[in-house]
Amino acid sequence: MSTPSALVKVMSDAVRKAARGLTRDFGELGELQVSKKGPADYVSAADMKAEQVLFEALTAARPGYGFLGEERGLIEGTDKTHTWIADPLDGTTN
Repeated sequence: MSTPSALVKVMSDAVRKAARGLTRDFGELGELQVSKKGPADYVSAADMKAEQVLFEALTAARPGYGFLGEERGLIEGTDKTHTWIADPLDGTTN
């Protein structure tokens, strides 16, 4: 069983990794508003990328845990008592 502080470190590291990609993507949003692709489409792509980063980082750190994400749904793990729940902030409806 992991200690709470170990789990907090796993989560913090995963969130920081996902945040780097979101920060980069949102820094380019102004350029996309003039392209044929709308900002909402780009934000959705950013959301999916962030969720993928979280999925990879969290399941690598705790392979038995399940994962529930807005985009991918529930992926059950072998450890039925622990499930990561992730919904990256992307601003599609804000």
